[in-house]
Amino acid sequence: MKITGPGRELRVYIGESDQYKGRPLHHAIVEMLKAEGLAGATVMRGVEGFGANSRIHTANVLRLSEDLPVVVVAVDSQEYIDRVLPRLSEMVSEGLITIHDVEVIKYTHAKDGDRKAGVQPR
Repeated sequence: MKITGPGRELRVYIGESDQYKGRPLHHAIVEMLKAEGLAGATVMRGVEGFGANSRIHTANVLRLSEDLPVVVVAVDSQEYIDRVLPRLSEMVSEGLITIHDVEVIKYTHAKDGDRKAGVQPR
């Protein structure tokens, strides 16, 4: 699969301890994005941050938090990102979801193939 040109970056800011149906929320989001045929997703764990409640979460040994910030990032076409937004909104009860326009310079996979889950290849 090769993708270049205009795209959208989806970012979901949540807490490490957030759950969805008894599973870690970040894992449930990645599984949903994969099932919907997105090109890929990455979960990044932050070392420090705060959100709407203004409580600082940190990996500092003196103030060790059990709920570090987590960001799930996915880049794909507007069509693919727009398709997952309703489901994502239902899954994220507390957090922040953002979308940004991006220019994809290069996205390739060694194995050129069609997307799975019945999604049409580009």
